[in-house]
Amino acid sequence: MAGVQTAVALRECGHQGPVTVLGAEPHPPYDRPPLSKAVLLGQAEGSAFDIDFDALGVELRLGVGATGLRPGPREVDTTAGPVPYDALVLACGARPRTLPGTSGVPGVHVLRTLDDVAVLRPLLQAQRDIAIVGAGWIGAEFATAARAAGCAVTVVEAADRPLAHALPAEVTAPMAGWYAESGTSLLTGVGVDRVEEGALHLANGRAIAADAILVGIGARPATDWLAGSGVELGPEGAVRADASLRASLPAVYAVGDCASFPSARYGERLLVHHWDNALQGPRTVAAHLTGAAAEPYDPVPYFWSEQFGRFVQYAGHHAGADLLVHRGDPRGSAWSALWLRGGALVALLAVGRPRDLAQGRKLVEAGAPLDPERAADPSVPLKRALR
Repeated sequence: MAGVQTAVALRECGHQGPVTVLGAEPHPPYDRPPLSKAVLLGQAEGSAFDIDFDALGVELRLGVGATGLRPGPREVDTTAGPVPYDALVLACGARPRTLPGTSGVPGVHVLRTLDDVAVLRPLLQAQRDIAIVGAGWIGAEFATAARAAGCAVTVVEAADRPLAHALPAEVTAPMAGWYAESGTSLLTGVGVDRVEEGALHLANGRAIAADAILVGIGARPATDWLAGSGVELGPEGAVRADASLRASLPAVYAVGDCASFPSARYGERLLVHHWDNALQGPRTVAAHLTGAAAEPYDPVPYFWSEQFGRFVQYAGHHAGADLLVHRGDPRGSAWSALWLRGGALVALLAVGRPRDLAQGRKLVEAGAPLDPERAADPSVPLKRALR
């Protein structure tokens, strides 16, 4: 997404020179969100971008992976030989984290690429028994698809609740019930001891038989190939970009899942592994590369998830908030959670309330102060809850 959108944005900003997109995968560039939904369930064959790269004058070099960067001669080393550049945009994404000791174990899978889906889809169609490690966003979406396909599903989470690393307990606690409603077995507070073909062994001694094991424990920026290049990386492996998304080397930029950026809005550096970030960042990079006026890159992070019959949306960044306001009953099918800092809305989670999200996102962008009492009333539109 980030690489393709950078190429498109460069043409939209008037760049007339050559543009080359390198991609390690052999497939034409595709969108990732449908992979865990329609494509996984066989309701769509693929999710390739509807972009005429020839008409754009963009050269796609597929099946060409980057292996190193040499800033002196301005060359990217690849599996097909060195590629020179005048300006380089790093859009190398992230790779799923794996469980130690699972490399080469048959039946252990991750969900990130079209090739991953090609392996997983027949398992769902055959209604195999599925075990999932991790009750995060990917784990929940895969469990949703597997249950829709008629599979027996068990989800194992080391924390005491779903989405423990993304959201606070008072927000995520009700989500445990979503698993039970769908017929998914959720085991929390227990880690994985080891994995073998056909079985997931837990730290409490229990063994779960499974035809397939999906590991969904997060992702890490795919930046190992940059070692020794001089590109500054953060402790999580992300390229440390500035407010213009420039990396630490001349003429090198970074966008999407592989890059962190400083947010003046939130007063900290953010690493956002979501689709909207891969859409917006390229516009900033293209503007800088073509000399167009560009504001510092400081978006309100946004993402969505479809899980267990619910549409979940989040906008903002709630770390540092000093007040949580519940809007509606979280035991119901439609509710929101609002985070305020100094009286201003800084983030919100909306479950089945898209209007809250649409209005709240604008209020976060504006730094608008809210009246907590009015904001807690789900019958009052958020835009009418200003203080």
